Amino acid sequence: MEKIVLITGATSGFGKAIVEKFAAGKWNCIITGRRADRLHAIADEIREKHQVRVLSLVFDVQKKDEVFQNLTNLPEEWKDIDVLVNNAGLALGRDPFDEGNLGDWETMIDTNVKGLIYVTKAVVGNMVKRQHGHIINIGSIAGKEVYEKGNVYCASKFAVDALNKSLRIDLLPHKIKVTALHPGAADTEFSLVRFKGDEDKARSIYNGYTPLFAEDVADIAWYCATLPPHVCINDMVITCTAQANSVHLHKE
Repeated sequence: MEKIVLITGATSGFGKAIVEKFAAGKWNCIITGRRADRLHAIADEIREKHQVRVLSLVFDVQKKDEVFQNLTNLPEEWKDIDVLVNNAGLALGRDPFDEGNLGDWETMIDTNVKGLIYVTKAVVGNMVKRQHGHIINIGSIAGKEVYEKGNVYCASKFAVDALNKSLRIDLLPHKIKVTALHPGAADTEFSLVRFKGDEDKARSIYNGYTPLFAEDVADIAWYCATLPPHVCINDMVITCTAQANSVHLHKE
């Protein structure tokens, strides 16, 4: 039987790697993102490379009306989503609280928390109806321990951790799996976005050690999604070998 995965934030980083991993496993993919050209190019590439069906939906998870317009009106052949990967998220700035930018804070909360809520709410009803499904939320080690100048980003990822735990409880009677993956330092566009295009500052984050790569997290998402029906990974923190937690990192 063909399976369907929905991945938000699929145009780069973890999202793009997760699309590649599931498509290689012959899952049909619904992919979402804000950058239309890049999203459609990825869809074409995946179709040609893996011979699977791909539906690309251009919208911003921050915008509630766009989320529900797209995800509650899926074509009939795309409605039975087996796995939802809530990947869309970002960090903006790394300033002490008193110097923080309100616009950055609102964008992080609207994307990392409200966006996850909107997408999950739009999709979960059909999972409940089918008594089948799996929600994988991409959190962060910043949702387990705060660090200096992490403030609102950490708060948004603590919220993801709390939502994951509560979803696991609330959806238990409906046989729906809920998993949180909490990566540590990973070499993706994350730091470039956080430092607003400052490539030197972004690259310096990864000097002196080997960080995680997007493919590492994709491998783990695939593992969690393909376990037997009676097995659920509820919560997993993933770091590179050089990292112990959100504040302890060994650099050569």
